Amino acid sequence: MLSIGGGKGGVGKTFVAANLAVALARHGKRVVAVDCDLEGANLHTSLGVPTPRTSLADFVSQRQDDLGKLVVDTPVQGLRLIAGTHAHLGDAQPNHLRRVRLMRALRRLDADFVIADLGAGTHSSVLDYFLVGGEGLIVLQPEPTSVENAYTFLRAAFYRRMRLAMVGHGVRKLVTEAMDQRNERGIRSPLDLLREIEAIDPQEGARFVETMRAFRPRVIVNGVRTAEDVKLGFAVVSVCRKYFGIEAEYLGYVNNDDAARRSVAARRPVVEGESGSDAAIYLQRIARKLVGREA
Repeated sequence: MLSIGGGKGGVGKTFVAANLAVALARHGKRVVAVDCDLEGANLHTSLGVPTPRTSLADFVSQRQDDLGKLVVDTPVQGLRLIAGTHAHLGDAQPNHLRRVRLMRALRRLDADFVIADLGAGTHSSVLDYFLVGGEGLIVLQPEPTSVENAYTFLRAAFYRRMRLAMVGHGVRKLVTEAMDQRNERGIRSPLDLLREIEAIDPQEGARFVETMRAFRPRVIVNGVRTAEDVKLGFAVVSVCRKYFGIEAEYLGYVNNDDAARRSVAARRPVVEGESGSDAAIYLQRIARKLVGREA
């Protein structure tokens, strides 16, 4: 399961999700793309699918308990979709218990890859979707606001994972306190938090380290124009290692390309409509890495 987030809206999460889904299907994989952005669902539009009458919103509202019955076909062989349309605008996201059921159901879908397109921000539902598969992808653009939000998103996802993983009540309370970036203990990074936990409970400290090592987000830089933009991915990985103690992976980048803009306007993924364009080539390269990783 690949969950695609990034914190900031407009960085190309849906664009990357749609095109990776198509590219993986072209590799002969059975793929289900899931639009988890219930407040701004448009993955179906990016895939050229007319607005489905059923969607993830039916599961959230408990009108449908079988997630498999919400899957619809797309124009691409091997690729199916669970849209996010028709959500309740006043209460789009499921409560915690319903969210747990949803995440379990996503894992049971009959597919080689499940790609979840996430909404913006650091709401607990977004973070849970990002963490459920263990294969979270961060999409960012080479601009200060996007980079800043990506770090905020990573920190929030990390603390969310740690809070769920820790057993001791005191330690979980400490993790919750660390999520306040102006906390009185002066905890500013996961490494600061680790030192505090080890002082309270060495056994929980060991569990913290084990969970931290398992948290390996992947980075994709979208809209690259220069060589400096390409290097941004390496810089993000370096910062994650040095200041957060997190081993992130730079999965690849996608060139800024007019073909990408044309594909969005045409409601057809660029890897399908303009497969020879720079954007399509680099997206296909990322898909090949994911297929190779699976093998």
